[in-house]
Amino acid sequence: MDQLLAMRAFARVVEAGSFTRAADSLDLPNATMSKLVRELEAHLGARLLQRTTRRVTVTPEGQDYYAKATRILRDLEDIDSSFNVARGSPRGHLRIDVGGSPARDVLIPLLPDFMARYPDIRIDLGVADRPVDLISDNVDCVIRGGPLDNSSLIARHIGDAVMITCATPQYLKQFGVPAYPEELRNGHRLISYMSPQNGRAMPFRFEHDGNRIEIKAEHRIGINESNAHLAAAIAGLGIVQTFAYAAHSAIRDGSLVEILKKWRPPPYPFHVVYPQNRHVTHRLRVFIDWLLERFPARISCG
Repeated sequence: MDQLLAMRAFARVVEAGSFTRAADSLDLPNATMSKLVRELEAHLGARLLQRTTRRVTVTPEGQDYYAKATRILRDLEDIDSSFNVARGSPRGHLRIDVGGSPARDVLIPLLPDFMARYPDIRIDLGVADRPVDLISDNVDCVIRGGPLDNSSLIARHIGDAVMITCATPQYLKQFGVPAYPEELRNGHRLISYMSPQNGRAMPFRFEHDGNRIEIKAEHRIGINESNAHLAAAIAGLGIVQTFAYAAHSAIRDGSLVEILKKWRPPPYPFHVVYPQNRHVTHRLRVFIDWLLERFPARISCG
């Protein structure tokens, strides 16, 4: 038995909650994962996992072994990282999750710089506005905008995005140009962003001279993905609040027109988030440092 590989396999099953997801994250066949865990249990003389057709449950002995095994695995990674640091060449695999709009308009255009600086780091990029479970999905970090509500995670603030309100010239010609936020309640068609976390429409927010207003008028259409949300505005379906960096091209070519400029929404914070109980590898540390250097200027345009 390869005890180190068996320990890693067992730890991933615990974190992922299933053999299938754990096998995918380690790029191993399901049968190999099961065999490794069985051999580890036989070696220890203890049942670590209770398996049923529907789920995997960790036994008390398994919980104790997991806590001790993960400490050893983190120590081994520390040793590997120290040699990478000494060579000045971080290497390995980073799994990053990011929303649709910041992926398309911010992170991906910047990535050639990161890949040139760190050619030995491979990246798997998950792109979706839906939240992910960093532990069970085996993600190293996520880049997310908006308020944070999970205190079990570590978050680093990486910048604030400028928000604007806009619509097509054709829409404004048909329905008129609102001069004040309250006018959005009267006959205007709103395109709401639907929160992937709870499915609720995000209110339209405005700020001017310290005064803040929220408009929760009934929307004409609601969309839960940021790129599609902007596309709906460009298609002339109504008024949208979106990131200035995302709408920049459409504003420049006249496809969209910014309205209520004096009432721009408050800045929208972005964070890079990672689990507090997971070791921060050299490759993750340099990625976070790079984000802090390059991300803020890109999202604050407008």
